[in-house]
Amino acid sequence: MGFVSPATDYVEQRLSPTSICTTNESRILETSTGFAVIEPVSRMVQGQVLLILSGGMTQFAKLRGQALITEDGEAIEGAAAEEVEVMGRVTFFINSAADDGDESPM
Repeated sequence: MGFVSPATDYVEQRLSPTSICTTNESRILETSTGFAVIEPVSRMVQGQVLLILSGGMTQFAKLRGQALITEDGEAIEGAAAEEVEVMGRVTFFINSAADDGDESPM
């Protein structure tokens, strides 16, 4: 039996996007380019980026008028927009600064 290391009181937890960017109401979602911080939607505002569930797929869309414009430019409106479930609003995108395909000078 040995002594407990006195350094264990000073061990810091590893930083992660979840520990830095989330609150009680927000959550973080990993994307192909980094992360998105998602919060519940209290009311929708024009130009707001939303996380939506449409056709069994989650995707990001921007609210423009009565339509939702997806990342690929598709407009979801009318009866199709009524079938969309809004999962939350994006408050921040955190994108990777490194491109895996390029050689970094650092």
